[in-house]
Amino acid sequence: MRKKIPTITRPDPAYAASLRPEEEKDPGREEADREETVLMPMSMTADVADEDQAPVPSRPSVPSPQPSPETTTEIITAPTASQPRVRRIPATRKIDIRVNALERQEEALIDCGVDPAHVIRAALRRAVKTWQLGPEFVPPSEEQRTRITEWRARTSLAVDANALTSILHAHDPLDVLSKWALIRGQIEPRVWTEIDILLDEIAVRAAAQNTENDTSTT
Repeated sequence: MRKKIPTITRPDPAYAASLRPEEEKDPGREEADREETVLMPMSMTADVADEDQAPVPSRPSVPSPQPSPETTTEIITAPTASQPRVRRIPATRKIDIRVNALERQEEALIDCGVDPAHVIRAALRRAVKTWQLGPEFVPPSEEQRTRITEWRARTSLAVDANALTSILHAHDPLDVLSKWALIRGQIEPRVWTEIDILLDEIAVRAAAQNTENDTSTT
């Protein structure tokens, strides 16, 4: 026969005392947990901290945009403010000129002691050294020129092309006159003035030299 399990029909203080409420904490278990935490190796603690503080992956840097070949070309070829400007040389045109002394200067040229042809050529160089052709036509002088052709100075002279064109349009639109005839009114008076200046300088030098010779002789 099976043993009959007794049925409890009233509260049993002894049975109720043997049951532990689920809400109650075991003081011994909590003490054991604290001891395990204290005895945990330092390396394990560091691993846990490293896992908690895992580095956040850095954002990849975006490369700066490179200038296109066209932009680079523009930068290289762009002119700078300090770049010097190219000076434009005015256009010129060469003209053959033939100039001689005046008839009134013949005697002084013969008596100066210097070859008159050399004096006239020197005067021509001085006259055109700082001279520039003007755009206005100047008629040739009516003063009488010497007939001694051996003294004549001949050369070619570069004049401003724009000024010469202005004179041509105003006084020789058909281009039938010689270019020397168009500009001689501006050059010849300057040459004659320089001849007079040279003759005076030669005379002064000759007088000073004669005075020195007389002094040394006495």
